[in-house]
Amino acid sequence: MTAFARPAGPRSLAVRRAAATAGEAVLRGVLAEDGARLLLLVPDPHARFAAVELGAPFAASVLEDGYGICSYVFAWTPSRDPLPAAGVLGGYLEGFGDVRVRPDAASAIPLGDRMWAVVGDAEWPSGAVAELAPREVLRGQLAALEGLGLVPSVGIEHEVVFRDSLGVPLTAHGVDYALGGTERLAPLLRDLRTDLADAGLGVESARAECHPGQYEIVLRHRDALAACDDVLLQQLVVRRAAARHGVTADYLAAPEPGQGNSGHVHLSLSTVDGSAPDLLGGFLAGVLRDARALTAVWAPTWNSYVRLRTAPFSPREVRWGHDDRTASVRVAGPSSSPRLEFRFAGADAQPHLVVAALLAAGRFGLEEGLRPPEAGVAVGSLAASPWEALSLLERVGELLGADVAAQLGALLTEEIESGLDVVTDWQRRRGALRS
Repeated sequence: MTAFARPAGPRSLAVRRAAATAGEAVLRGVLAEDGARLLLLVPDPHARFAAVELGAPFAASVLEDGYGICSYVFAWTPSRDPLPAAGVLGGYLEGFGDVRVRPDAASAIPLGDRMWAVVGDAEWPSGAVAELAPREVLRGQLAALEGLGLVPSVGIEHEVVFRDSLGVPLTAHGVDYALGGTERLAPLLRDLRTDLADAGLGVESARAECHPGQYEIVLRHRDALAACDDVLLQQLVVRRAAARHGVTADYLAAPEPGQGNSGHVHLSLSTVDGSAPDLLGGFLAGVLRDARALTAVWAPTWNSYVRLRTAPFSPREVRWGHDDRTASVRVAGPSSSPRLEFRFAGADAQPHLVVAALLAAGRFGLEEGLRPPEAGVAVGSLAASPWEALSLLERVGELLGADVAAQLGALLTEEIESGLDVVTDWQRRRGALRS
């Protein structure tokens, strides 16, 4: 096992810090080589990385001192324009100063050509954490869960649609579990296998999916920070490989009407000492109670709400079931080691925030001794529109903090207003019917 290997299963924050310390010594040596480069990454609120490339020998010093990036990366729109500077967002936009990103060497992966990518933690010049950085939101929830003596193991499934230069999916029809019909995908998939293996991301499975051009590559379950970092690193590797083939990788929640790219989260709990307690019932009950209030986390874009109309496999109804993929929460795995599969989020959702929201809601359920309803019993539904999701943010503040709720409110409000500022093909077709 290398210094940067992602071991399967849970890791406490302390064990993960030890892995980062060991990895830093190895990474420092790698970056001392002539021509080495470091791609420093920090997750933003839009399920992507903000990045800066650093050359040797300066890159090695960044491992110790970090590197400054503009704080507005946590308060910007998808087009990288600053959000309105109200409330907590003002501190990220006033003067457009720096936050310092400190590399977490446990996240490092090689990208080839002497380039290493590493995900970092964001802090203010004072040393205080940047409270709106998605990675810091997740770390806070992990620390709170460890306060109960628990650590999660997480696996995230992202689906992607591959399209050619004309925007046509690389399969003409759905190819769920198929071999035949995937021939146009074969050259890209061959490169992807190599690239993902070279990056050491630990692929568990890969298969064709149910919509045209759709594919799913699943990484092994691992500690929550690694799971969230790595699903975004996987997207980076996938997009780089696709570009070499003149192909685009589409992670829209709804690539077409009636279709969905999901971001399912598999989660199990262990005690810090490694045993597996029977606590999933209370955790499940907490998530079911707050799933509706957290819709803005699961569904951050206009397009997200198109996906939530593609039932039965992207269900808006909140209920759980045993090995039931039409339920929004599926209890899967053997009875000796069950796991929860949360099917709320699309591939466009910010994974660190999604997992943080699950941990917060589940922890509240454990602390309050909640019990889940019977399997198959609906207890509500997710919000049906971005307006409806926006009205539910008070509870998000109780779960994730008022600052995060304010950030989500600003992001969703900007999403709504931007959507109202454009004329779409649908509007044109609708208008033509009135002539």
